[in-house]
Amino acid sequence: MSKPDSAGHDYDVVISGASLAGCAAAILLARRGARVALLERRSRPTAYKALCTHSLTANATPVLEELGLLPALEKAGAVRNEARWYTRWGWIEPSAAPGPELPYGYNVRRSTLDPLIRSRAAETPGVDVLLGHRVTGLLQEAGRTVGVRAATAEGEREIRGRLVVGADGKDSAVAAFAGVPTRRHENARFGYLAHFRDLPLPDGISHAWFLVPDMAYAFPNDDGITVVAVLPDKKRLPEFRADLEGSFLAFVRSLPDGPPIDSAERVTKITGTVDYPLHTRTPTAPGLALVGDAALTGDPLWGVGCGWALQSARWLTDAVAPALTGGGDLDRALAVYARGHRRRLGGHQFLAADFAKGRPFNPVERLMFSGAARDGALARHMHLFASRLIGPARFLSPAAVARAVVVNLRHRRAAAPPARLSRTGA
Repeated sequence: MSKPDSAGHDYDVVISGASLAGCAAAILLARRGARVALLERRSRPTAYKALCTHSLTANATPVLEELGLLPALEKAGAVRNEARWYTRWGWIEPSAAPGPELPYGYNVRRSTLDPLIRSRAAETPGVDVLLGHRVTGLLQEAGRTVGVRAATAEGEREIRGRLVVGADGKDSAVAAFAGVPTRRHENARFGYLAHFRDLPLPDGISHAWFLVPDMAYAFPNDDGITVVAVLPDKKRLPEFRADLEGSFLAFVRSLPDGPPIDSAERVTKITGTVDYPLHTRTPTAPGLALVGDAALTGDPLWGVGCGWALQSARWLTDAVAPALTGGGDLDRALAVYARGHRRRLGGHQFLAADFAKGRPFNPVERLMFSGAARDGALARHMHLFASRLIGPARFLSPAAVARAVVVNLRHRRAAAPPARLSRTGA
């Protein structure tokens, strides 16, 4: 362990949770000179999150590059995640449209990714990875968090730090101990997924089906594995409870142009959850910050949680590293992080929470999805939004909406039957 500083802190930063957000924050903060304790409740360094989309959207690629993980991911077989999306108007195919190569992220199983990034954190000078440490409470003085209490195999211990970071997921114990305000958005869908081997997909790219309100996706991953997920409306929950395997397979078989599920080998059990609400939390408190799902839990339908975990770790590092290592105002730095987090993700979460109600497409969504199915430029525009490289304001910019209107009007005119000639032939 690092020696305490003059103020009695064991570390500059104590992070609870050694998954994507926690490991990324630890690596980036340590590279900026901070002394970091990275706590993980599980004892195995190869532990991983099983219930996940196993997809890193393109917004995460710059962070993966900064972490130095891209060569290792490519070597491990991570699949660049091009995608096509089925809608009632046809397929939206961004990669088939003319233009330069689209930005990409990666599909990679968490059983591959989590040990990889945790190992990278353990190799980073300034990071102490403390496995088998479950946070049981916070140390607080004068209204601010100054450390944690953790249960270990040897008993409970206290670890002090100038900043405590909750990177412990959607049911964050750190957020609960700190009394951080949480807004809960109900999700009208439930979800199940399984991994299959030898499941071919056209062009070997990701597929998603918008069968509103039901949804599904199939993502090719490393080692020839494809992750197949179904996200039906909760009205269908009784049939899945009565026969999970039969309902899952029947759902996939019914997908338009769906994958040949019966010819593939299922290599995992069907796992999922019947209740997955979206959480929006205040991302900071005195002496404390939240990253990843602990700060904002999105709808798994969109597969953006991993990307936002990595991005929020970088945003936190950029905001607080100067204060932690240079003696600056930490509270002011935390305020900068909180404002940036809300500005970047608030609009995305608003739209996701609204769509999680299981409602039909609204008029603007119908306009944009139908336009993207009929126009390559709009399909590429939708790719940038789905990859979280642009926000809602740019996605729904006047220029984009106007193009969608024109595209759909042209389609309607082209599809209209020819006008009848008059009896005189005029």
